[in-house]
Amino acid sequence: MWDLAQRMGGQVRVVPGGVVGWDMTAALAMADALGVSALAAAEMLPALEAAAVTAINKQIGSEHG
Repeated sequence: MWDLAQRMGGQVRVVPGGVVGWDMTAALAMADALGVSALAAAEMLPALEAAAVTAINKQIGSEHG
């Protein structure tokens, strides 16, 4: 699952000034391609997404003062 989360860096949904989430269609397709259980991905990706979005937006905020 961690490998999948790390690959999601290019699959983000953005608005001016920040990231709003991951493209979950792409996430589930990637999970399938990697042999990750769809059930496990559906259960775990939202929590990983929330943490990633918070961290990315915090980084964006610190870079733009």
